[in-house]
Amino acid sequence: MRESIGVAVIGAGMAGKAHMAAWRNAPSLFAPTLPPVRLVSIGDVDEPLAAEAAQRFGFERHDTDWRAIAAADDIDVVSVVVANRLHREIVEGLLAAGKHVLCEKPLADSLEDARAMADAARAAEAQGTIARVGFTYRRAPGIAAIRELIEDGTLGKVLHLSGRYWTDYGSSPDVPFSWRYAGAPGSGALADVGSHLTYIAEFLAGDVRSVTGGLFTTTITERPVAAGHALRGAAAELTGETQAVENDDYATFSARFGDGAAVGSLEVSRVATAHPNGLVIEVFCEGGAARWDQERPSEIGLALQSDGSRLGGYRQVVLGPDHPYVAGGMAMDAPGVGWGQNQMFEYQARAFLDEVAGVADPLPRNATFEDGVHNMEVLEAVVRSAQADGDAVTTKQEQHA
Repeated sequence: MRESIGVAVIGAGMAGKAHMAAWRNAPSLFAPTLPPVRLVSIGDVDEPLAAEAAQRFGFERHDTDWRAIAAADDIDVVSVVVANRLHREIVEGLLAAGKHVLCEKPLADSLEDARAMADAARAAEAQGTIARVGFTYRRAPGIAAIRELIEDGTLGKVLHLSGRYWTDYGSSPDVPFSWRYAGAPGSGALADVGSHLTYIAEFLAGDVRSVTGGLFTTTITERPVAAGHALRGAAAELTGETQAVENDDYATFSARFGDGAAVGSLEVSRVATAHPNGLVIEVFCEGGAARWDQERPSEIGLALQSDGSRLGGYRQVVLGPDHPYVAGGMAMDAPGVGWGQNQMFEYQARAFLDEVAGVADPLPRNATFEDGVHNMEVLEAVVRSAQADGDAVTTKQEQHA
């Protein structure tokens, strides 16, 4: 096992801070004990933001150029949490420098870049360097518990599912323009929260083989321009000018999974007023049904066919140490204590550290860059379906099979 692991985070925005807290807390979770984790650097082009984040989360220093992190001898592991269009250059540079990389989803802003990154990851892995993509919700204890119930036969084969991810971070027309509102159709709500919803659905029902009914809408067509760097959720000084929104506020599509027997309907939005983080997934199976709601993350709803009509309907199952990630995954790992999305980042970071350190009994590994490419292939299929007025489109992976 390594003597120590030096960590850096590139990107000091909201998701970047989740990674910072995760690297800080992950060594205290689960067993066995990891080698010491050194919190080394926060990288961001906004120097005051990087400096504040480094001080707040206990990192030794900050940098304003990712190349300084790539060149640093005291850094082994790097989270990349910046605009999607910047991922390829930074990730390829870090891998070439021998850094282990955990990249946020979606993997890139184009399939061409994502596939190039997957090629770079394969070459790096041959040299012992690890590259993974963060599919954070795979670590939600409720979602992982539902997957176990499907796989062990309690729920059995998935027949169909329904999923929505409604957010309201763009619901006000006063929210300034940022990189999130620039790019081709499909790079908006679909890429942002739809990428999450897609891999969650696949985690439960199997790989998407085709999509149909793709539909995008943009409800707020112009946004004010900020005078400086606009952070999500923070007030910003405005120039008085506006800029046209280029991508989707809302997206919906249907999917066919696995061998084609299971189907599902998925819907995402960034303009769903009163839903700051409204992720809900519901699966209907041969043996019953289950659902999970991000706003009630410490429980699942469960209904079993074996209950019969007299006892039918959803029951509340409070998650606890008998379910995935709970035992050892919290300081107070008792049933009903509660947790949320921040802990998922911690479990993700711990899984990455387990792999880097080579621990004997690691958490399930994070998704590969190939998984990240597949995720983007599904999103591209949705774009092509929308462009074809909802026609069915087979995913690239299925076409290549």
